[in-house]
Amino acid sequence: MLLTYPGMDTKKITVDPSIFKAYDIRGVYGQNLTDDTAYAIGRAAAQYLNVPTIAVGRDMRLSSPQLKENLIRGITDQGVDVVDLDLVTTDALYFAVGKFNYPAGVMITASHNPGKYNGMKFCRAEAYPISFETGLSDMRDLAVSGNFATPEKKGTVTRRDIIDDYVKHVLSFIDVQKIKPLKIVVDAGNGMAGLIVPRVFKHLPCELVPLYFELDGNFPNHPASPIEPENMVDCQKKVRETHADMGVAFDGDADRMFPVDEHGDLIDGSQVTLMVANSLLKKHPGSTILHNIIVSKGVPELVAKLGGKSGVTRVGHSFIKAEMRKQDAIFGGEHSGHFYFRDNWFADSGLIAFLIMLELVSEENKPFSELIKPLDHYYRSGEINTTVKDTQAKLQQVEEHFSKGAKSVNKLDGLTVDFGDWWFNVRPSNTEPLLRLNVEANSKELMEQKRDEVLEVIRS
Repeated sequence: MLLTYPGMDTKKITVDPSIFKAYDIRGVYGQNLTDDTAYAIGRAAAQYLNVPTIAVGRDMRLSSPQLKENLIRGITDQGVDVVDLDLVTTDALYFAVGKFNYPAGVMITASHNPGKYNGMKFCRAEAYPISFETGLSDMRDLAVSGNFATPEKKGTVTRRDIIDDYVKHVLSFIDVQKIKPLKIVVDAGNGMAGLIVPRVFKHLPCELVPLYFELDGNFPNHPASPIEPENMVDCQKKVRETHADMGVAFDGDADRMFPVDEHGDLIDGSQVTLMVANSLLKKHPGSTILHNIIVSKGVPELVAKLGGKSGVTRVGHSFIKAEMRKQDAIFGGEHSGHFYFRDNWFADSGLIAFLIMLELVSEENKPFSELIKPLDHYYRSGEINTTVKDTQAKLQQVEEHFSKGAKSVNKLDGLTVDFGDWWFNVRPSNTEPLLRLNVEANSKELMEQKRDEVLEVIRS
């Protein structure tokens, strides 16, 4: 639809509604996400949110400066003031909104996606996420329709540097005095961790071994998507080469992190959840820990053993954050590298999770791998994606095949079938015709056998 917006002379803008996703806006810059689109989204967000001020941050993608400029122009043309945080991580944007009582925030980023992509993540006061169900669909409709009210005045723009405040905040989760002079490899993947991590390490006695700290939206070394094992290879190699105590890789907007132990072996999201839960329950006995349905059953077992309470949620940050608020949970973990903290406005921060693990390794005075062994007794397949024609029909087929003889069948998020000594979850993607499979078992052999059995049905 071609539209003429007030204040834009006769310039016409087309807004592609498909860029509005379940949790954020995501598109290809210059194709379905343009500078004009950003302007329209700015006006739509300002009118829909109906707040006096919106904080805006951006990542280092090549298109982010232009998108930020046009988003801000749209917001201010709609009469709303902007606090421009400029280059920040996504979790620093959430921090700023919570700490400085901004009524809303927007982060310009496409997270782990390739360089041609960009997007936006929105939150309300106290970093409350805005998903498709809680506002993005309304913003979409406004942006597409162009039915904007004419504001009484133009909004103002104020610049603010929040990095020092943010660094102080993340360090408040640990006792810095306890940190030992460990050698740590950090792979920033040319993403936002390259800006933040050096500022954090200034306050730590550790030796930082940096990989790809130059902010570069071309991602010249590897994609900033450490959930794919091939993007962890450089970090693993550097840990082994330098005999480091541990390593960690961040995604593009640095809200997720993926560690490796002193041998360069990958540590998955369930193991991080176990370690962080172990640490926090010792400091805050009896607390509630939440996890999504894909996380190892070792997590609720550990929480129960330590006298805490645990709860399970659907996969996705809007679900886990809402449930954490409801239950006042101190921590929430997801298999995908998202880790949420009550004292961080229930928002996720890979950096806080990393610092808690660093404190654990320092306190226990044991190698990283030795800390995980007593906590993790299971074997996991990792997430395996399969393209299928009809996700719901295939889910039904899998249920019919495997539900007989199962101890439990759960449909909280896709299909979870538990046989006691092994279980699996298969769930559809929000955005693609994919089924995502996760299998966990008491032994590696059983996990591999059952993984292959379930995949055979999915792919038949």
